[in-house]
Amino acid sequence: QVQLVESGGGLVQAGGSLRLSCATSGRTFRSYDMGWFRQAPGKEREFVQGISWDGGRTYYADSVKGRFTISRDNAKNTVYLQMNSLKPEDTAVYYCAAGRGAISGARDRIDLWGQGTQVTVSS
Repeated sequence: QVQLVESGGGLVQAGGSLRLSCATSGRTFRSYDMGWFRQAPGKEREFVQGISWDGGRTYYADSVKGRFTISRDNAKNTVYLQMNSLKPEDTAVYYCAAGRGAISGARDRIDLWGQGTQVTVSS
């Protein structure tokens, strides 16, 4: 059974950077497409970025284009989200996700969710 554990969230000023990590347990990590979603208070969970199982393809939401970068290290069973030029509107709980929906953005095609990590960007 694969489990997803996020870390790296916190409080940062606008314009700053954070790097989120999602560590996984289990032997099947490298077979999963992986991604990040986020949910702000009162809003639906939305797709942020995704990466294919082999790292060859990445996908992103227009709202983070040029600012966020997803990567993965299959040897370490870990996926990362580097967030630069953060804005107050990036404030949300960020969730790591595994499954086909992690690159298509379809929440109903997510097999596994992490517990989430809070990111707060102050103005």
